[in-house]
Amino acid sequence: MNLNVGISDWKVAKPPDVLVTYALGSCVGICLYDKRTKIGGLSHIMLPNSTTSGEPNINRMKFADTAIPDMIKKMVAMGALQVGLTAKIAGGALMFKTSSDRFNIGERNVESVKSVLQSLRIPLIGQDVGLNYGRTVFFYPETGAAMVKSATKGERKL
Repeated sequence: MNLNVGISDWKVAKPPDVLVTYALGSCVGICLYDKRTKIGGLSHIMLPNSTTSGEPNINRMKFADTAIPDMIKKMVAMGALQVGLTAKIAGGALMFKTSSDRFNIGERNVESVKSVLQSLRIPLIGQDVGLNYGRTVFFYPETGAAMVKSATKGERKL
């Protein structure tokens, strides 16, 4: 069964479920996987860092620095081992050309996701990020495969 992961959302699953997130533009999809238990998680983050949001009651699933650790806690509660997790990411596009790099939220999202993964010692083993097109990700906990689909670039397996 396909489990849809919306914007500022994450879900954790075991086979035979498939995790899917649509319309990754500047947002980043993060696939976390424990090969031993076949537990997988998919997060669709919208922004890099919760500490700069200025929101009093934040949606922790919206930000890289909070969504990734929260998803890991759920995966561990289901039986995954954090020490065995690997990551694949997609998205982080520059959807609209601007005159300032400061507005490249996609690039900032990718940098933040990579920083959080590094701080948690989770190896990044696959990525399809940047450029200027949207992506959809299908993540298969049965195998750990992530299929990245794009209307203009076709399909790519991570």
